[in-house]
Amino acid sequence: MATCTIRAVVITVSDACSRGERKDLSGELLVQLLRELGAEIIATRILSDDPDPLADTLRESADSRDVNLIVTTGGTGLAPRDNTPEATLAVIEREAPGLAEAMRSETLKQTPMAMISRGVCGIRSGTLIINLPGSPKAVGESFAVIAPVLNHAVALLAGAPGGDLH
Repeated sequence: MATCTIRAVVITVSDACSRGERKDLSGELLVQLLRELGAEIIATRILSDDPDPLADTLRESADSRDVNLIVTTGGTGLAPRDNTPEATLAVIEREAPGLAEAMRSETLKQTPMAMISRGVCGIRSGTLIINLPGSPKAVGESFAVIAPVLNHAVALLAGAPGGDLH
């Protein structure tokens, strides 16, 4: 299986965290999980649920030559301020729906709340963008689903040989 060093940006999308009212436990967990996978963390950001600054940050990070994976946490639910999927859809060039489908399918076995996650995944400028839910529990469960394919996905986007494995 092809591998490539993951160079990741972690973005927490939360009004409360961006205002300093709540500690960013989900983003911290995501950094830890990515490091355990061997990823280099290029940057971490905490943004409000405003869609335009998030879309700008996604665009800027994805277009950077130093980044090949962006993982967001938060803003994927049904609340009026949950705008992460819309911001992501505004910047991606191609969707990668299998990742989001797998996360929802597998985490649904643990909680019915998984069916109200609207997270999307896609590609921009050779960078994989993945939306995860906002709670630390959901981050851990969702990340466990996609972790086995992240290195290979990033390698394929970098042009490494490996072909279609399914």
